[in-house]
Amino acid sequence: MSLKIRLARRGTKKRPFYQIVVADSRSPRDGRFIEKLGTYNPILDKDKKRYEIDLEAAKAWIAKGAVPTDRVARFLDAEGVLKREARNNPEKAKPGKKAEERAAARAAKAGEAAAEA
Repeated sequence: MSLKIRLARRGTKKRPFYQIVVADSRSPRDGRFIEKLGTYNPILDKDKKRYEIDLEAAKAWIAKGAVPTDRVARFLDAEGVLKREARNNPEKAKPGKKAEERAAARAAKAGEAAAEA
């Protein structure tokens, strides 16, 4: 049984509120969980504390093999419990095939206009 420390949505429509829970990775997002570790309220202002988490319980679950999701790993990294590696995907920033074709066509058209002038 693989365990995840993840968010479970509890808010109403257009008013998100999340619980930070430990759950089996096969259970649904808002379904059954093993233990509640804290809360996350993304609606609060940035100067206020948006999340509360029981750090001792989180450390214990990580020691047992639970893997936090990316958002929860950010919270734990901010609290100094876990070191989160920064993600880098340089391939994502590259334009697609059609965008490259359009850019090449634009460059060719500009080259022809410059040659005529």
